[in-house]
Amino acid sequence: MNTNILITGAGGQIGSDLTVALGRMYGQDHVIASDIVAPTEKMLNSARFEHIDATDIGAISRVIRENNVATVFHLVTLLSAASEGNPQKAWHVIVTSLTNVLEVARESGCAVFAPSSPAVFGPGAPRDNTPQDTILRPVSIYGVSKVAGELLCDYYHGRYGVDTRGLRFSGVISYETIPSGGITDYAVGMFYEAIRKNPYHCFLRKGTRLPFMYIPDAIKAAITLMEADPKRLIHRNSFNVTAMSLAPEDVGREIQKHLPDFSFDYQPDSVRQAIADSGTTSLDDTAAREEWGWRPDYDLAALAQDMLAKISAKLNIKL
Repeated sequence: MNTNILITGAGGQIGSDLTVALGRMYGQDHVIASDIVAPTEKMLNSARFEHIDATDIGAISRVIRENNVATVFHLVTLLSAASEGNPQKAWHVIVTSLTNVLEVARESGCAVFAPSSPAVFGPGAPRDNTPQDTILRPVSIYGVSKVAGELLCDYYHGRYGVDTRGLRFSGVISYETIPSGGITDYAVGMFYEAIRKNPYHCFLRKGTRLPFMYIPDAIKAAITLMEADPKRLIHRNSFNVTAMSLAPEDVGREIQKHLPDFSFDYQPDSVRQAIADSGTTSLDDTAAREEWGWRPDYDLAALAQDMLAKISAKLNIKL
């Protein structure tokens, strides 16, 4: 991957860890982190910072041009449940910002990473081991917006030769950021409440199985894909990537192996449950494995051990 690198939405769940990883790999002077929120100290120690509203094409163009940006990791989004609360805002944030980045990339020649989601799959797609190539008929505005994003990336690659690449991230579990409106956020919430010695009330019902991955694997996948030889890529937008398929009770029971007093129950939220029920339970990521060597490092046991250690240190709570 050539430098310099721009990360939009750098303050989010994936962006905050990606900024640190890219800063370590390429040096702070070669990474520009951007967001509409103030930067954290950790971000400022890893990258230069620019305050950018990605729905403002002029701001995007200025930063890419002035910094000779070669690669954009475009991570601006509004998560699934939050999107359902304001569909118009979701479309504007997700689709308008991506269109802006792609248009500037067309003019400047930079590469673009744009993540997607299993939310692109709807009731017409196989729910178990959902294949890379299948029908995309989502029932949530988040899913609809992500389908539009996948197609826009394909269009800009096919029509203008923009080097676009992307991943359909499984539900990402992270210790660094607080959940903010996704259907897989319960998994993070369980760890925090367990460490705080509180019970957890899950907003999905028992048995609701969804694909997941741990944040270090998500970061590795994004960087590995952007560094991959383009001649090997049959697909581009977007690759299925996953590490495990989990239901709430799987996460809760794994935590109980370390914290036996942790208790959890189920109080399903109708909006998030409906989104979960319309989507996939597991992903077939064969294409990613064959085309650019994707392999996850973390299973549930390794994830739980690391999450408990990292969150307890963050909260200064001894387990």
